[in-house]
Amino acid sequence: MAGKSEKNENLTLEQKFDKIEEILELLEKPDITLEKSFQLYTEGVGLVKNCNDDIVGIEEKVKLLSDDGSVKEFE
Repeated sequence: MAGKSEKNENLTLEQKFDKIEEILELLEKPDITLEKSFQLYTEGVGLVKNCNDDIVGIEEKVKLLSDDGSVKEFE
């Protein structure tokens, strides 16, 4: 399953959100096996954590332009 995790890290944030939606739709199906649902749940949790890391990284890169034209880090 490490291969899926590595593959998911190469997705854009929007693609990760789409993948999470796909996983949720599959988990809602009544005929899903317990094993498959656990596999999808694990993948989904990994994607959510990865999205959170991406968002934190984006926040750190956001710059604010002050009135005097200088750039400072997002706080």
